[in-house]
Amino acid sequence: MLNENIKAIRKSKGLSQEELAIKLNVVRQTISKWEQGLSVPDADMLISISEVFETPVNILLGESVDETRADDLKVISEKLEVINLQLAHRKTTIQKVIHWLFISLCVVIVFIFSILITLNSPYLGWDYNNPETSVAGVIFHAFEWLFVRISPFALFGAILGICMTRKKV
Repeated sequence: MLNENIKAIRKSKGLSQEELAIKLNVVRQTISKWEQGLSVPDADMLISISEVFETPVNILLGESVDETRADDLKVISEKLEVINLQLAHRKTTIQKVIHWLFISLCVVIVFIFSILITLNSPYLGWDYNNPETSVAGVIFHAFEWLFVRISPFALFGAILGICMTRKKV
């Protein structure tokens, strides 16, 4: 059983007898004898083998280990295909969310612009001798001034973003 497990794990790790022998500091013939069941590694060597294989010693000594088969590769490829489909779906969902965020940004900018046009800078007629009114007027004026200068660039960027994130047919 040990001989079959050493051979199966060595092959599943993609190691030749020579490569395993180099890692364990033994000759290739020793590996061959272990795999044929003609000799058995001592306890220290079993620990070294388990470290090289990254496998617990009880697995080496326990039940038989099957080699990786083409069926296992098929299962792995099917799982990878499912993962790729999930990632593609996630990417599409994120693209849709970003697309609608750009559309929302355009709507908000147009809405605020229409409110500012409708209000027609009411703070210009306020009494600035009152401290509360003067602070509110300065804040409103600063907002309007910044918005009018920055929003055209934001609107252009949002429209560009809408064009770049639209679903391609």
